[in-house]
Amino acid sequence: MLETGGRNRHDYKIKHMNPTTRIAPDVGWLPISFVNVYFVGRAGGPWLLVDTGLAGRASQIIAAAEARFGAGTRPEAIVLTHGHFDHAGNAAELSEKWEVPIYAHRMELPYLTGRSSYPPPDPTIGGAIAFLSRFMPSKPYDFTAQVRELQPNELPGAPGWEWLPTPGHSPGHISLFRPSDRVLLAGDAFATMNMDSWTGLITGKQVLARAGAPFNMDWDATRSSVRQLAKLRPNVVGCGHGIPMSDPELPSRMARFADRFRAPRRGRYVRAAARTDESGVVALPRPPVDPVPFATVATLVAVGIALGAGVLDPPPRRRR
Repeated sequence: MLETGGRNRHDYKIKHMNPTTRIAPDVGWLPISFVNVYFVGRAGGPWLLVDTGLAGRASQIIAAAEARFGAGTRPEAIVLTHGHFDHAGNAAELSEKWEVPIYAHRMELPYLTGRSSYPPPDPTIGGAIAFLSRFMPSKPYDFTAQVRELQPNELPGAPGWEWLPTPGHSPGHISLFRPSDRVLLAGDAFATMNMDSWTGLITGKQVLARAGAPFNMDWDATRSSVRQLAKLRPNVVGCGHGIPMSDPELPSRMARFADRFRAPRRGRYVRAAARTDESGVVALPRPPVDPVPFATVATLVAVGIALGAGVLDPPPRRRR
């Protein structure tokens, strides 16, 4: 079973040199920068890839898959918990390489077929990942030829697993669950690291927390999804961000986390959610004023004025 104990991600990777780490029977974990990829299945049998990480890491995922399942292996399918850039970055390349389909919830398809961009992130809620969200890509992918809609009770290559709609972070976000041993792959329904804290983001210290808060487009739905997952009383939790968790107290910790889950005090989607349908974004709440760009511009203007006035010129040297 997964070893934990509060180590940060760097220490964990040094100790475990295997490309993937076993977090439960037939479940492997591969951290790629600050986002996770999961392998579900046994060597010699069918298997499933869950999420594909940041773009440019397809070769890393292929190498990890071959180390786990054997040379020349390929999954039955790729399943995306959602289509944000850090979860779908290698989906097209891997789908083409392996000649397998990509599956996602129907409410996620507009953002995976180029029909709509996601609701824009909200950097005004504050925190580390909110600040960074200003610089993250937001264009939709176009996997039209490769993506398929997930059908009820359909997870190719993963018998005994089920998928659950857990919207809020994105319109068609899903989580995967195996009832027999209560293993949960939660995507970005929540996280096992504090992404709102710079320290938490850098160290990866284990804690139940909000995931990608600036990208949550419906906080009421997000809260409902977290509470739904807590009722499953998972024994093992693997999220899109953070070191997976497994300990006897996890079900009760999940219950407390869900009970205390709150939206930020301020933000674009706190009081009104983004409205979406099967074609994509329908309507968005008005964006609040973002003070950071104004502060940046104001600083540059002040510096420009100072330079023009000679205030910042170096003092003249004294003649000897």
